[in-house]
Amino acid sequence: MRTLTIYIATSLDGYIAKPNDDLSFLKLVEKEGEDYGYAAFTATIDTIILGRKTYDWVLKEIGTSHYDNGDRNVYVITRTERPSVGKTTFYTGSLPELVQQLKTEHGKNIYCDGGAEIINELLKNDLIDEFIISVVPILVGNGTRLFKGNRPEQTLELVRAKTFDTGLTQLHYKRKRN
Repeated sequence: MRTLTIYIATSLDGYIAKPNDDLSFLKLVEKEGEDYGYAAFTATIDTIILGRKTYDWVLKEIGTSHYDNGDRNVYVITRTERPSVGKTTFYTGSLPELVQQLKTEHGKNIYCDGGAEIINELLKNDLIDEFIISVVPILVGNGTRLFKGNRPEQTLELVRAKTFDTGLTQLHYKRKRN
């Protein structure tokens, strides 16, 4: 069975973006030659799920090559129907149904690249298997919260905690199944 993993950065006070989708605080931990395990992680996945706002931001800041590299299926969760572009599908159906279907298919693991709305929906439906959360040493005070309220309690098991000389701490948890 394929696993679905959240791999995301957050401020110490739990925000994945400042107001107006401002991600500038991530620059605090940018370091030449340091990817915080991202390349090793993405070698284990062949499917990416993300929200449209996250997709649009990545296209604007990084470009289409970040997702459209030919060997991964990308599902952009959106309310607006759009034709597929390469291996990128703009998905307007039920997110839980999509994830349940993907988990039964053969392949590598599934990566959720955000954003908060998508993560919250996955949490409500108990569909996240692993969390890799990079904590950036800043208190931003306001913005988009990583975890929203009104969801079921879920117990996690620590896999690894790793610190970096930039001050970033990466926490890796697995969902504890009863």
